[in-house]
Amino acid sequence: MADPKGFLNHGREVAQSRPVDVRLKDWNEVYVPGSLLPIIGKQAGRCMDCGIPFCHNGCPLGNLIPEWNDFAYRENWSAASERLHATNNFPEFTGRLCPAPCESACVLGINQPAVTIKNVEVSIIDKAWETGDVAPQAPERLSGKTVAVIGSGPAGLAAAQQLTRAGHTVAVYERADRIGGLLRYGIPEFKMEKRHINRRIEQMRAEGTRFRTGIEIGRDLKATDLKKRYDAVVIAAGATTARDLPVPGRELKGVYQAMEYLPLSNKVQEGDYVTSPVSAEGKHVVVIGGGDTGADCVGTAHRQGAASVTQLEIMPKPGEERNPGQPWPTFPMLYKVTSAHEEGGERVYSVSTTHFEGDEDGNVQWLHLTEVEFVDGRLTPKPGTERKIPAQLVTLAMGFTGTDQDNGLVAQFGLDLDERGNIARDADFQTSVPGVYVAGDAGRGQSLIVWAIAEGRSAARGVDRFLTGASELPAPIRPTDRSLMV
Repeated sequence: MADPKGFLNHGREVAQSRPVDVRLKDWNEVYVPGSLLPIIGKQAGRCMDCGIPFCHNGCPLGNLIPEWNDFAYRENWSAASERLHATNNFPEFTGRLCPAPCESACVLGINQPAVTIKNVEVSIIDKAWETGDVAPQAPERLSGKTVAVIGSGPAGLAAAQQLTRAGHTVAVYERADRIGGLLRYGIPEFKMEKRHINRRIEQMRAEGTRFRTGIEIGRDLKATDLKKRYDAVVIAAGATTARDLPVPGRELKGVYQAMEYLPLSNKVQEGDYVTSPVSAEGKHVVVIGGGDTGADCVGTAHRQGAASVTQLEIMPKPGEERNPGQPWPTFPMLYKVTSAHEEGGERVYSVSTTHFEGDEDGNVQWLHLTEVEFVDGRLTPKPGTERKIPAQLVTLAMGFTGTDQDNGLVAQFGLDLDERGNIARDADFQTSVPGVYVAGDAGRGQSLIVWAIAEGRSAARGVDRFLTGASELPAPIRPTDRSLMV
């Protein structure tokens, strides 16, 4: 146990954010650089090293949280980094982007604020990079087997790194012009600066992983040809089919899917554009969808100089305390204020969009909505609550319905789908086609970064067993594992 009285003597402290008026002037991460390290020892010392650490169950990766908390408390950063990497290929990603279901499962959280697990995690990995404790781990020998990974998001990268380290020759195919998937072109810079991705890519290159950008399997290269070239294939193409809003006026100019809007601001930061082709500057912006992607649109619109930002959510406003149906240690649906929400804007709950109204040039100008309530278990419009709000830029951030089937990848491989429309797989993450595996959102459906990395690691074990007959790679989860699913 790090500090037997730590949870009694110290309250919860989290990372310090830069002032709103300062951070809105740039796209850098919102937190004050270096602000965590002075407090992280005491925060790690709040960990009680529980006899049954429920934080393990809350994390799909099975992170060894009490162990690296103890090392962080004692400032043994090398040991902390080793324990962290034992279960997680990319803790600098999860430490910045994961909603931390581990903290919801923290035993201390039963009657006190939980341990700041996420902040400890990111402190350990940032310190490890600073001190040179993160180095390439090239395999001692090559197996002679080849693997293609389709998609370079967290699932694809995790699978590729595990398989490369197992001695296989791995090539990652990415349809975008840069590696990273939604980490690169879905997550705004203010949530995670892309230097973190670039650093990992260089590590993976040094280990032997090969990267092929600008190639979409199914269109630029037939899936059948890819399968002939490689001994195994891992599909980690994500769930990129966005949920649409089929209401009158949807065709108006100025109404975009979130993943049409967000990547453009990332491309500005990469130097591809001087300003975004779709900018919120001077416009009344409405974001439809109350989740993390919606919050990313809110923060992006603020930085582009929006005249106003309104975020709409069809569900009622969540409570600030657990409700009886979501007891500890499950992941509760709570009202949360992200860094983007701290920066301004209005959040409106229990409303549904009825239609859009435009001007004579076909540009959206107004969004018409109505309040809704649950009647017999269904959301129903409340009569007399219709109104309209100004909307010159609208982003749809309502989630994703499944993997892209328009590019021919599913059909060309001849893959079966499950009842939820995702690519079906067995206990080893193998699809209905021998030698073809699936990991991440493409097989699981839209989920969290920790699930993606866990699935990538588990699928890598399945591929390794397929190629060699046995595997020493870890398998954090099974495809059917839905425990504490968020």
